[in-house]
Amino acid sequence: MLDLLRTPDRVKFCFADGETAAQRAGGSFSARGARLAAEAAEGEVCIRLEEASRPLCRAMLRWEQKLPPLRVLGDAWERGYGDMEWRGMAPERALPWFFLVSDGAQTAGAGVAVHANALCWFQVDAHGVTLALDVRSGGAGLVREAPLDLCRVRQIAPRAGESAFAAGRRLAEALCPARRLPAAPVYGGNNWYYAYGKSSTKEILEDAARVAAWADGLANRPFMVIDDGWQVEHGGGYNGGPWDRSNADYPDMAALAGGMKALDVRPGIWIRPLLTREETPESWKLRRPIPERELHGGCVLDPSVPEVLEHVRGMFARLEGWGYELIKQDFSTFDLLGRWGFQMGAQVTDEGWSFADGSKTTAMVIQDLYAAMRAGVRDETLLMGCNTMPHLSAGVFELSRTGDDTSGRFWERTRLMGVNTLAFRMLQHDVFQSCDADCVGLTREVPWAKNAQWLDLLARSGTPLFVSAAPEAVGPAQDAALREAFRRASLPHAPAEPLDWMETTCPARWRTDEGEIEYDWDDDFGAEPLKR
Repeated sequence: MLDLLRTPDRVKFCFADGETAAQRAGGSFSARGARLAAEAAEGEVCIRLEEASRPLCRAMLRWEQKLPPLRVLGDAWERGYGDMEWRGMAPERALPWFFLVSDGAQTAGAGVAVHANALCWFQVDAHGVTLALDVRSGGAGLVREAPLDLCRVRQIAPRAGESAFAAGRRLAEALCPARRLPAAPVYGGNNWYYAYGKSSTKEILEDAARVAAWADGLANRPFMVIDDGWQVEHGGGYNGGPWDRSNADYPDMAALAGGMKALDVRPGIWIRPLLTREETPESWKLRRPIPERELHGGCVLDPSVPEVLEHVRGMFARLEGWGYELIKQDFSTFDLLGRWGFQMGAQVTDEGWSFADGSKTTAMVIQDLYAAMRAGVRDETLLMGCNTMPHLSAGVFELSRTGDDTSGRFWERTRLMGVNTLAFRMLQHDVFQSCDADCVGLTREVPWAKNAQWLDLLARSGTPLFVSAAPEAVGPAQDAALREAFRRASLPHAPAEPLDWMETTCPARWRTDEGEIEYDWDDDFGAEPLKR
């Protein structure tokens, strides 16, 4: 069904001042000072940029192939936003990192192996497949004399009788053979979706005690994650650093971690590492033009600067030193590129700006940032990425959020962001990372009949389960359901399979290792129209 394990038929270079078709000589393509090699080896095609003597923005590789009508599934740049789905061929549709195609009976797929040094997306049409390699530094073309391995293209052939889901899992394994995963299933509490940042040491310890009670007698102990709101500079729309001290509601973060451990829960904490109000050298600041309404008097750090990477490493070492065993980092893709994943498409950031080190591609800078976070903590400490790129953080972070925020106020947001991204990122679960579809916002504002189903699916899915349970919303029925969900979530499970994912964006029928089950996600009048 796919024929990509060979030298591309054509290559086009996109420079800052225009596009040029490349001349081919064997497996080498060159034009206007840019040269690219595409070497077909056993099981993959290695794409290497040999040189770029003028600002190069993208390389476009094309494999010609007559394709029949197919349904196509792609991934997302970072998180999903309720928009992940199987669709018919849409030639203009950018498919980040990898894609699957199915004729209804068989499924094949292709993608780039994790840790590419370019931001990669595919396009599929009736006449072939295009691979775009964004090699810019921020929004500026790359100039580079030394060779640079950009990516490795791999594909899977269809297997008789194999489901599309099984094929997708097989493709994920081909793209990510080496993994870093939690030693045991991750579950517990995070009070964001009922407190929304209005919290304190007292409330966190009370939440931790409830979480411990719901996990009573379980050998694998739960986490309690402190979300946004503990930092010294907080409020008025600002949620950045500095991250070396806390506010008056959280007088001693190390003592708080110790108090959580005394309750037999594992402490976790949230951080937005690249936004800060602390005094910062001008050379550390990101050059991307950023509206003041996003900064609120702060600045974004540039991780292509070595001193910034050391600063980030120190942040994570400090949090671990306080006693936190899970660190959830957030906002880094948005802070670096100025766009959410659903706004990116084939243009992940605005043009006209560069990282301080313009010799590094955006993908390289992002990977250096993730590596600095990992270097700041021990192997035993878990890192969770939220608004991060799983394809670049595989093997670095143990956990990754699948989608944008769920909600403790509106069921529709949980249905849209939670169920959709759980279904379509399940291919990557326990391969790239342990995939977290976000919390159950258990409040009086969200119908318990819906939340009970979301809680049940997460507990059976094999993925992390976090609950934001408002104390006043937990009665006997909720208490019993939480205890049973925590029991299930504390144990390993095979990844749940969405059975109707080719027909809907919100799968209702699931196969778990305890059998098949069907859920009812819709309200009385269906679903609210999509809002951004």
